[in-house]
Amino acid sequence: MFVKKLVEIAAKKPGGSSLEGLRANDVEPRVVLHYGVPSGSHLFAYDPFHKILAVSTKDGRIKLFGKDQTQCLLVSVEASTSKFLEFVQNQGLLLNVNTKNQIEVWDLEKKCLSHVHVFNGEITSFRVMQHTPYFYVGDSSGNVSVLKIEHDSNHVIQMDYTIPYLASNGSPVESSDDTSVVSILPQPTAESKRILLVFSSGFITLWDIKESKPVLKTGGYGMVRQDAKKATCACWVCPSGSRVSVGYSNGDILIWSIPSKGESSTESSAMVCKLNLGYKSEKTPITSLKWVYAEGKASRVYVIGSSSNLLQVVLLNEQTETRMVKLGLHVSEPCADMELIIADGNEQSKHKMDYLFVLGKSGRVYAYDDYMIEKYLIQSQSKSPPSLPKETVVKLPFSDSSSITVGKFLTNPSHLLNLSDEDYAQLAKDSAPFLPSQTVSKEGSRSSSSAHFPGFTKVKNVYITGHSDGTIGVWDMTCPFPIPVLSLKEQTDLDTSSRGSAALTALHYDSNTRLLVSGDQNGMVRLYRFKPEPYLTENSFIPFQGSSKKGNNHIVQSVKYIKLTGSITCIQKSQNSKHLAIGSDQGHVSLVDIEEATVLYTKHIASDICAGIISLQFESCSVQGFEKNVLVVAMRDSSVFALDSDTGNMIGTNMIKPKKPFKALFMQILDGTQDSSGNGIDVSRESIVEDISIRQPSVLICSEKAIYIYSLVHVVQGVKKILHKKKFSSSPICSASIFYGTSGVGLTLVFSDGTVEIRSLPELSLLKQTSIRGFTYTSPKPNSLPDITISASWDGDLVMVNGDDELIVSSVLPQKDIFRLTDSLSRVYKKDNAVCHEGIITSGVASSPKEKKGMFGSVFKTKSKQRTIDTETESTKETVEELSKIFSTANFPWNNNVESSRESNAVIRVDNEEEMDIDDIDIDDDDHQHQQQQEQPKEQGLLSGLSKQKLANTFSTFKGKLKQMKAKNEKSIVTNEEKHEEKNGTTVDQIKKKYGFASSDDMGAAKMAQAKLQDNQKKLQGISLKTTEMEDTAKSFSSTAKELLSAVEFNRQSSKS
Repeated sequence: MFVKKLVEIAAKKPGGSSLEGLRANDVEPRVVLHYGVPSGSHLFAYDPFHKILAVSTKDGRIKLFGKDQTQCLLVSVEASTSKFLEFVQNQGLLLNVNTKNQIEVWDLEKKCLSHVHVFNGEITSFRVMQHTPYFYVGDSSGNVSVLKIEHDSNHVIQMDYTIPYLASNGSPVESSDDTSVVSILPQPTAESKRILLVFSSGFITLWDIKESKPVLKTGGYGMVRQDAKKATCACWVCPSGSRVSVGYSNGDILIWSIPSKGESSTESSAMVCKLNLGYKSEKTPITSLKWVYAEGKASRVYVIGSSSNLLQVVLLNEQTETRMVKLGLHVSEPCADMELIIADGNEQSKHKMDYLFVLGKSGRVYAYDDYMIEKYLIQSQSKSPPSLPKETVVKLPFSDSSSITVGKFLTNPSHLLNLSDEDYAQLAKDSAPFLPSQTVSKEGSRSSSSAHFPGFTKVKNVYITGHSDGTIGVWDMTCPFPIPVLSLKEQTDLDTSSRGSAALTALHYDSNTRLLVSGDQNGMVRLYRFKPEPYLTENSFIPFQGSSKKGNNHIVQSVKYIKLTGSITCIQKSQNSKHLAIGSDQGHVSLVDIEEATVLYTKHIASDICAGIISLQFESCSVQGFEKNVLVVAMRDSSVFALDSDTGNMIGTNMIKPKKPFKALFMQILDGTQDSSGNGIDVSRESIVEDISIRQPSVLICSEKAIYIYSLVHVVQGVKKILHKKKFSSSPICSASIFYGTSGVGLTLVFSDGTVEIRSLPELSLLKQTSIRGFTYTSPKPNSLPDITISASWDGDLVMVNGDDELIVSSVLPQKDIFRLTDSLSRVYKKDNAVCHEGIITSGVASSPKEKKGMFGSVFKTKSKQRTIDTETESTKETVEELSKIFSTANFPWNNNVESSRESNAVIRVDNEEEMDIDDIDIDDDDHQHQQQQEQPKEQGLLSGLSKQKLANTFSTFKGKLKQMKAKNEKSIVTNEEKHEEKNGTTVDQIKKKYGFASSDDMGAAKMAQAKLQDNQKKLQGISLKTTEMEDTAKSFSSTAKELLSAVEFNRQSSKS
């Protein structure tokens, strides 16, 4: 019975077998373009050599912004939040650390992920040693590891060189949860020789890389214990590396003196300055510090507090002690990160643009002119202080003051090449840059232009946008960035109301009649008639010139207005007549004469649930033997019915609706005779439809949770007969559209969680499924417009605009090139333009050859003996070779053993046990052990005693493993005897053993095994004695250390009192 039912269902499919329609191989859903700032952005990085700004997100995406309109999106396999992001400058590499402590190496030239290194530990700080293949990783245990990027493979390997917490801090008694490394700063002018480590406890260590020992220890508990606070961030505030600014969790910002290159001091340096910026009064943790060195008195520090809208900039000069000059920038939302883009000093002043970029908690990017910030700080105390720097929101170029509320994407594969690739490449350079810090050539302009626009059917891709202020924008999207070509905004007496301009809610374009129709929230309908194409008769290329004088008169022929009731929701033109069908959110259906701009009739359709009209489709249908023009209407409550298009009367007796209605989104007549796509460019589409229109016309309606396909004849008659249906229990559908391929018609569904499904029609079988990373749709509130608009073309391209921040374009058909210049405009890094350093390693902040006299004045006091900064450059090759020798040597072997055993604990523990041989243990060889200890590097301070304690723990672990091996050895002897019996049961010795007599070989083997076991037991006893002795020594040492610390604390308190 079940098989018979399946056969009936298979034979029931109308229009032949599904093999005639789309197949899985015919579709390939994918994202082909991302333009703008991705949602969920929260971290910046900048490469000053190639002028590349990177923005990472919370879902594993990284967006790159380069010069000349170049943009590129990198998508990681792991959808994890980025913790650290840093360029390997001038090497075409970007390192990203996510919350899973994975270090990703991105190849910018190939735009791919080269390697993922899994770090064993919680990464709390990260720093690249620029111009070398090495970088530092600090973890929550206070240890710093050195890792290297292999030149050819870009793989990450961990070096033997480490900086253990006990070696850098040297205070094991005070160890607590505050041991994590919060900042690693290579010292300016000595990047390859010294690094500054800042711990969460507030402890600061200046570490000598070659000597493998601390040069300075300061900022510990004894110096900052008066307040319960933790260090959170740090940055250098001096080009010589003699001053460092540290931010704390209680809002403090302290500046410490550090011995610069050539100085050696293990004494604790004093705090030299405290910046009172108001964060401490509110206990706002400092999350980010940036410093910019400038000539004269303009050096300054930028400060961001956690969950604070206030970003403060402070001048650091000789007047800081007596009069602190600061500027508070009130950002529109709490700040997450900031990045300074400072132009190269060699650039011409005309094109030099310095900018401060601020990343808000929402992921939006704000920009400030840094030159105006510097000017304000310097002149703020003058008689005529300058105005405050203005905030600029980095957003899509579609509109300066309004957002997109509705869109229409038109594709024309048979377009004529009006402009060459060279012309579009020049347009990219002349167009307004996405980031305000990017320069534009003199010919460039921010004004929109229609000078190069030949017409809607003469351009490969046209994007029409309707905005919240009633403006219509037309954009040439032949290339992967929007080029403005037309802006329509008319103000008439009918269009003006007490509420001002209304947002556009519906658009329709018909290429055959060159008609563009728009409808807004107030019921105003505008009909724009364009002149015949092409608009430019002269074969000229004038990028962005002359449009202001010419206006739109050479394109727009006439404009007409019609006022209707309610907010316009859908517009459809009849191909057989000069009529428009217009629906509203209040259930009104109006038929309009296009030439006369008059309303022929208006019908109101009542509904108990929701009266809004979502779609109108003209169609010819046979009713009772007569051919009749009908208007199929779909409502928001998923009801479908048909009207007589001539009179507006309902033909059938009932509306067709599901038992459980959901909010309807889309309606389409399949295999009909009229063009109901609404995309206008239908020449190619009609030829495809002729090949596949062999089925009976049907009506598809899609809601948030279900899809139904009805017979058109039954819909007209008012009879409910479902041909196909599909229900969904996952996240709701937010967009549905059909597309036409060479082998059939398909359905594209976009769900609110970013899932995209491609289904065949009319069977609704699933062909392909994918997901758009970072896409999340939220249903708009009542009487409001959605933040995300989705437009579909007839051949399956989707354009998704998320507010003013990002534009995403996806495609369905394989081997379809949507845009021109895709490769060149996504190449943010060009290896040919790599900067030659001439073998120099210098710091980005050490831009001045000499430290200015009185730099930081009396506040940052220096020694009486004046000293110039040693800026002798180092040969890159020689430095890398020297570092290779240093980092390839285990400077603390005891720490490397512990770390390696911890990293390989789950992987090679069994192998180690199998390879371990008790015969290799020699307990009494004290001279050999003494010789090995002499070969190891000397440990500083308390390390020699502490290593014994760690060694004792290691011996205890080793002792347990030896006991397991003893049991293994006994078991193996028995097992070998059993195997020997099976193989040689016929021998004389085995016969003797069978009858209870022992053979000579067995007696010898047993004696040897017994002697072996006795020897092993002696060794284990010796190890136990050694372990007990070392444990007692470690306990005694720990007790002595505690007593010594208590004595020091008591003496310190006594001296204070």
